[in-house]
Amino acid sequence: MSHTARIERALEAAVAMAQADDAAPGLAAALRYAVFPGGARVRPQLCLAVSAACGGANPDLADAAAASIELLHCASLVHDDLPCFDDADLRRGKPTVHAKFGVPLALLTGDALIVMAFEVLARAGAQDPARLPGLISCIARGVGAPYGIVAGQAWECETSAPMDAYHQAKTGALFVAATTAGALAAGADPTPWRALGEGLGAAYQVADDLLDALGDCEESGKTSGRDHALQRPSAVTSLGVQGAVALLESHLDRAAQSIPDCAGAKALRETVRVQATRLVPKQLARSAA
Repeated sequence: MSHTARIERALEAAVAMAQADDAAPGLAAALRYAVFPGGARVRPQLCLAVSAACGGANPDLADAAAASIELLHCASLVHDDLPCFDDADLRRGKPTVHAKFGVPLALLTGDALIVMAFEVLARAGAQDPARLPGLISCIARGVGAPYGIVAGQAWECETSAPMDAYHQAKTGALFVAATTAGALAAGADPTPWRALGEGLGAAYQVADDLLDALGDCEESGKTSGRDHALQRPSAVTSLGVQGAVALLESHLDRAAQSIPDCAGAKALRETVRVQATRLVPKQLARSAA
């Protein structure tokens, strides 16, 4: 089974747990809407790729870790789009959760997805309890305080934010969780895999800054121009478009070079190369052609 199929199967099973006949129908519908159809599922794909590169000794636990990370990512998007933060009306090419279901249900949807993520991990980890504490700690660090997604959102509540710290928390931390969780699920040392997550996370944030600045809602699938409107730290604001592109390429090179020697290193480097092609905004790729 492909990594994509494994991820979708794990996510479907997780969301189905909240679809009981006697469940609150609005919340059940909003949960499914927030998760499906998804984006590229980059973080869970990365988690499974690292797990496979490390031997993939426990695929069920790796699938649960990957699903947990994607559910947390989806939760962060639901909350990020709320009127109190980005006040965005478009995500993944469709109305945001609060635009479709209202703010109260959107808030509850994000909360429920966070709880669901750790429930999925706990269920799978019951079969391999020795690895569960490390996985829970690893993934929790990627979403909590002081350096996870919540911290990244908190920086947006300050009058000013250091760009590197803001971006590392907002985006990089969950990428680090994805690579290190993949190693932990396979029973490998997670330390050598941190740099890959850091490099890819930094690259994705710069790419997001470029898409936001270029205003291509069709390509990004979400409301553009929010960094400028809300005065958020941005690589484009600091470095200009060409400077941001150079930084993106630097982060991707660093990520590829950081992959440790292992049986799956070649395949993982190819994955990074493919992602590098996908990350460059189409508008810039056309102008460089």
